[in-house]
Amino acid sequence: MKQLFEKYFLLFITISLIIALTAFIIYTRRQESTPLDSLSRILKSGKIRVITQNNANCYYIYRGEPMGFEYELAREFAAFLEVNLEIITPSWSDIFYTLDTKQGDFIAAGVTITDKRAQKMLFCQPYMTVQQMFIYHKSKLPIESIEELPGRTIHISDSTSYHERLLEIKESGIDIDMVVHDDLDPEDLLRMISEKEVAPSSKSSSSDKEISYTIADSNIALLNRRYYPDIRIGIPIHEKEYIGWAVKPDDIELSDKMVVFFDIIKSNGVYDKIYKKYYGNVDEFDYFDLLKFHERLETRLPRYKKVIMKECEKYGFDWRMIAAMIYQESHFDPKARSKTGVRGLMQITEETASDMGISNRRDPVQSMKAGIAYLKQLYHKFNGVNDTLDRIKFAMASYNIGYAHVLDAQRLARRQGLDANKWSSIKKTLPLLAKKKYYTKVKYGYARGGEPVKYIERIFMYYDILKQKAHSGG
Repeated sequence: MKQLFEKYFLLFITISLIIALTAFIIYTRRQESTPLDSLSRILKSGKIRVITQNNANCYYIYRGEPMGFEYELAREFAAFLEVNLEIITPSWSDIFYTLDTKQGDFIAAGVTITDKRAQKMLFCQPYMTVQQMFIYHKSKLPIESIEELPGRTIHISDSTSYHERLLEIKESGIDIDMVVHDDLDPEDLLRMISEKEVAPSSKSSSSDKEISYTIADSNIALLNRRYYPDIRIGIPIHEKEYIGWAVKPDDIELSDKMVVFFDIIKSNGVYDKIYKKYYGNVDEFDYFDLLKFHERLETRLPRYKKVIMKECEKYGFDWRMIAAMIYQESHFDPKARSKTGVRGLMQITEETASDMGISNRRDPVQSMKAGIAYLKQLYHKFNGVNDTLDRIKFAMASYNIGYAHVLDAQRLARRQGLDANKWSSIKKTLPLLAKKKYYTKVKYGYARGGEPVKYIERIFMYYDILKQKAHSGG
């Protein structure tokens, strides 16, 4: 009896182990055969792939560093997920195919949300409002209404919302001569308009015509107007639209994460900081300002470029940033003199000239050597400012209005509970030095504190143009 019990018990144990092992194998194989959703796969792999465009708006490399509005947002999102970011830059005509074939995880390329696109992909919450605008060369007659389209040739990129809109206008009965390019993106067309390039053969036309008209979103048009001052921004052709990131239709978890991410960065100021970096004051310059700047980059800057580069290498500055500063000071005119008596390329005071050991403020080489060395001295005074770019702005503000007044602005920042070592704080408190309520309570008194804020904004606008010229080979 005992032997029989042991026999059946052993058989029971054996069968139980076989069943358990079989169940484990089946479960494991099911787990292996069931694909992870995109978010789970991203978190498991430690990498997210962004599909974007290599242009001034989205993503480009400057001095070995990645830049661009969409890139910086995507970088913040990758940090939010605690994963690495991989950049994928297909042509515009392949951008949606790249997502559809799972070669990337999401599109961040200034994509307008349209009904047609929303049927094929899932958009997260919109993060920017834009309008489609007519763009034309300054030598051409503007388009002042949709009814004036007949007789004008409009060049556009394939697979864009602009193409969709022009087709709608055409279906309404307005005759449009439309050339669709599958190998040019909207920013290519803006550049070609500015440079009066001849159109290559395209899907809809094989004739060689000078490109004079196109369509671009308002943010892209304003941003590129800095680089191409010969373009003009005309009338809008559509109501305001939204821009958003796109994922595949079944990537709901990833889209939900994006919603949370944008809520966070819009409430903590990160989004505003990135937005202002790329789009702040884009509509502030008039065409004359921009044309004059571009002209003097060609006619005046070459005379001084070697000295600027040499001195900047000595002191660790980006020469393009200092060139932008010199232009803001004097428009590259060594004879420039302000109403306050400062002179030369870098508008140096007599006191600073004496301190820096130069005898002739009008001598371009002396002026640049002294001015750049003095800027470095001011830079060293702000050891508490950890961000390099902020520290340069503190130094430039001191160069413009005086070191003592910047110290006063820092004092005001502390009183207001702001971080006195961040430029975002000081640009708020510097203008207060012109108000009696504030300047009577600081050590060095009244100052036109709004001026250095505008001064730095303009320098960095010029600097941005110089960076873009470097990126494009100019």
